[in-house]
Amino acid sequence: MPHVRAQYLMGFAIAALWGTTALSAAERPNVLFIAVDDLRPEIGCYGAEVMQTPNLDRLAERSVIFTKAYCNVPVCGASRASLMTGLRPTPKRFRSYLTRADKDAPDVPTLAEHFRNNGYRTATLGKIFHHADDSPESWTHRWWPEVAERYALEKSRQIDKSKSARRSRGAAYESAEVADDFYKDGKIAIRAVEGLGEFSDKPEPFFFAVGFYKPHLPFVAPQKYWETYREADNSPQDYFVPKNAPKVAIHSFGELRAYAGIPLKGPVSSDMADKLVQGYRACVGYTDRNVGVLLDELDRLNLSENTIIVLWGDHGWNLGEHTLWCKHSCFETSMRVPLYFSAPMSEGVQSNTKSESIAEFVDIYPTLCDLAELPKPNHLQGTTLLPTLRDPDATVKDYAVGRYPRGETVTDGRYRFTSYRDKKGREIANMLYDHRTDPGENLNVAKRPENSEVVKQLRDVIDETLAGIDP
Repeated sequence: MPHVRAQYLMGFAIAALWGTTALSAAERPNVLFIAVDDLRPEIGCYGAEVMQTPNLDRLAERSVIFTKAYCNVPVCGASRASLMTGLRPTPKRFRSYLTRADKDAPDVPTLAEHFRNNGYRTATLGKIFHHADDSPESWTHRWWPEVAERYALEKSRQIDKSKSARRSRGAAYESAEVADDFYKDGKIAIRAVEGLGEFSDKPEPFFFAVGFYKPHLPFVAPQKYWETYREADNSPQDYFVPKNAPKVAIHSFGELRAYAGIPLKGPVSSDMADKLVQGYRACVGYTDRNVGVLLDELDRLNLSENTIIVLWGDHGWNLGEHTLWCKHSCFETSMRVPLYFSAPMSEGVQSNTKSESIAEFVDIYPTLCDLAELPKPNHLQGTTLLPTLRDPDATVKDYAVGRYPRGETVTDGRYRFTSYRDKKGREIANMLYDHRTDPGENLNVAKRPENSEVVKQLRDVIDETLAGIDP
């Protein structure tokens, strides 16, 4: 994508010269941009009745939440780079958790950089990009919390010290009687409160990106959050391989196997499976608390009415569904994500509302531009969701398209179709799930004759999308 940055900077200079933007910098809304690592819609307001998430539910009362929002690639670094640049992943771009936006897309302005160039103070805290030093020109401030211990319990620390090449990530979980600010995310919340205070007396608007690490493995959270789910049914659901699913669709969850207590091959034990589900839910509860700290401080500083809040989980996560753990698949459980937009100062934008309109992560960049009344850079490949924020029944797109790593996948809200391809782009396997009759994606119906037209239509959508983007 040569010369994109030069063209962008020239366009920005012309806009500034001629005054083509509607608002001055001081008149623009703030943006609180909250990223949560590995958060799937395991949230009360998304219908997860077992979950106690009062602060995420409180944010939903201020927001339009998208019940059919999807990441474009279900792996951390790649998903974040795609979202922050507004570019779709391809077989050559945004592939792994180690992805850097400034390497894979060096010639485009990131979302934060675009806001910075339009008069915003921009700050990053916690995990936004996978690499803390990715795209440094995005930020006027790069903040760090106090150093935190990885584990609280001595037995966990001993496991961590004894890590090996095969067990490189320490204990898989920990429940300890510690304060909320013992672990890293609690310290991020403290630093975020300080950051909001620093911004509150500045004339410029802020774009403040706060990234929480939990519920990412290891499932480490204060004991009280574990206790919340001690009596719950924590057994995995749909804990079997879907009928007729191709072998390429099922991975061996290597990320989890790097932790102590997890077998190097084969399924985890029933007790371990229950503990992992409980631990994930405990970490969601811990993150809920930390999000609440930010919301309380916004209210205390009287910033809520002039601050756009966007909250997103970087991809889905499997809690045993299809025998899978972690992300790294083209199933709905890996692709579907929570997505909140709260914009109380924006004309016509709704609150306390759910939308079933399809949304993709590449849509966040153009949507925020519209909400802040900023010009949209020409490189963007998503679609603004502003019409849906004003009318949650409105539809701005018919499909969400994603990929990982050999699978190209698409959903139209009812069907999910995935085409697995070789290096030359030839289809080697596929799967189709009808969510109207099979919401858990347990029966692949791609080979049924009555579905041939649906398969062709959705395959064409994938091909047309890939053909329309720069590799």
